Amino acid sequence: MALFLSIGDFSRATHMTIKTLRHYHDVGLLEPADVDPSTGYRRYSTAQIPTAQVIRRFRELGMPLEEIRTVIDAPDIGTRNRHIAAHLERLEDELGRTQRAVASLRALLAPAAGAAPDVSLRELPEMATAAITEIVDMVDGAAWMQGALGELYATVAGQGLAQTGPAGGLFSEAIFAEHHGEATIFVPCDGPVRAVGRVRPAQVPAAELAVLEHTGPPIESDLAYGALADYVSRHALAVQGPIREYYLVGQRDTPEVGRWRTEVCWPVFRVGS
Repeated sequence: MALFLSIGDFSRATHMTIKTLRHYHDVGLLEPADVDPSTGYRRYSTAQIPTAQVIRRFRELGMPLEEIRTVIDAPDIGTRNRHIAAHLERLEDELGRTQRAVASLRALLAPAAGAAPDVSLRELPEMATAAITEIVDMVDGAAWMQGALGELYATVAGQGLAQTGPAGGLFSEAIFAEHHGEATIFVPCDGPVRAVGRVRPAQVPAAELAVLEHTGPPIESDLAYGALADYVSRHALAVQGPIREYYLVGQRDTPEVGRWRTEVCWPVFRVGS
């Protein structure tokens, strides 16, 4: 037979503050077993302690209250585990981003002595591509890029065309200066693509480029951009034109973002040998 505890005793039993317990009552996540209608005093059943402990553990893992409610109300163990697994995957993604950020900060604070960026200079010809061009907000850039790539890959394959090189992107100055501007994602292919949905045929212009490879998701390539800009300022003549990226390894190839590789390309006018 379950016994009743005052809100103070239940707080001590579950390591939840009284303020938190009142909030969970207000939002319907953990309602008291009994509320005195005249005094408003809350009483909890000892049988509610395990539920409270589960809620506290999930909150410590950063799970939103609505997701906790979904887990607790799940009709079966399989459904419950799927919700928990989805949250754990998000935690692992966040941990990966944190670890990469820590590594980047350490590299900034203590750069390797004598380390120089492995920059190459290339001259690329004009190429036929299937492309999507839109005005994009930087905050939506990663999601927009992955969606555009998926649409482009599907369109090229669906029209029986062969991809002739790595997918890439062209980014206007406004994207960097104002975090809002024109962006193009393209996939080189061996024939003119028919316009479908957002996809259009496009000729990516020839260019002379200084190129530096970045490992990790493209959205975290700021260190590569900085090193490339420094190199260009010392060893080449920068020219006007969109920044270019090529996605050598990405989401399509592996879910492990630490293995993604992106070439960052700065337009230059090459001189000397």
